[in-house]
Amino acid sequence: MQLSDRIGRRIKLQDLHILMTVVQAGSMRKAAALLNTTQPAVSRSIAELEGAVGVRLLDRTPHGIELTPSGRALLDGGEAAFDELYQAVKNIEFLADPTAGEVRIGSITPLAAGFISTVIDRLSQRYPRMVFHVVATQVETLHRELSERNLDLLIVPRLDLFKDDQFGFEVLYDTSYVVVAGAQNPLTRRRRIDLADLMNELWVLPPPEHALGPIYSEAFRKSGLDYPHTTVVTMSPEVRISLLATGRFLTIFHDDALKIPPQRPELRALPVRLPIAPVANGIVTLRNRTLSPVAQLFIDCARDVAKPMAKRK
Repeated sequence: MQLSDRIGRRIKLQDLHILMTVVQAGSMRKAAALLNTTQPAVSRSIAELEGAVGVRLLDRTPHGIELTPSGRALLDGGEAAFDELYQAVKNIEFLADPTAGEVRIGSITPLAAGFISTVIDRLSQRYPRMVFHVVATQVETLHRELSERNLDLLIVPRLDLFKDDQFGFEVLYDTSYVVVAGAQNPLTRRRRIDLADLMNELWVLPPPEHALGPIYSEAFRKSGLDYPHTTVVTMSPEVRISLLATGRFLTIFHDDALKIPPQRPELRALPVRLPIAPVANGIVTLRNRTLSPVAQLFIDCARDVAKPMAKRK
């Protein structure tokens, strides 16, 4: 019997679901408790799966259950299959009621607070029953969440993290980076400032090796400078904005933070030239993954919102 025949006749979605639960729980006993069934039933389901594909899927180790390479391959395919079924159900729901639906968007905090909020405001006026799940966090977390199909799409800067073949990137508009101070900072009254003049100021920046830190590091390097002594090391935009408002600290933001609502009168861009090429902000999706109609509506609206910004750049 061909493997494809065994798949059609013997592999059950329930068995794949049990396999996924065993891996997440770390043991068959814990999986049985989560599934409200017995451990022998879980063991039998795994055995049936192994019989269907003809290879061992799980190994028992002192640390618990671990996937074999074959098990990992099947689990990856199973996750994709469940995701496609989920999207199919969402398509059916959308066909039944095009005014409702859900979309899961990930982004970094500044873009979520500005650009994505603008898209949601526009789209929700047309589809008031639509539900938007917005995850605003670090790009490393977003990479994992999209890879695991927990998010439909991302709106993020183009970074090396998303240049893998599994991702598709569509440019929306380019953004530039600026040195930012609080409105009360005396530096805001100067007409021109060299980056070297700011090395002894109080900086609040991300670590040079994480998030946008490498981009900032490159700007200092191209100016013949080391990454500045950082008084506050944080990847939180909220913390950086709060400290800037005191009038004592400096940071680097993309200029969207000052141009896209909500407007921030407490912040000012300093007249400093940063040797950073414009960075594209865009839509990241998983290649070869079916998007729901609601996710596609969000993408279409994001393109419309970005059009005047792309022209302005």
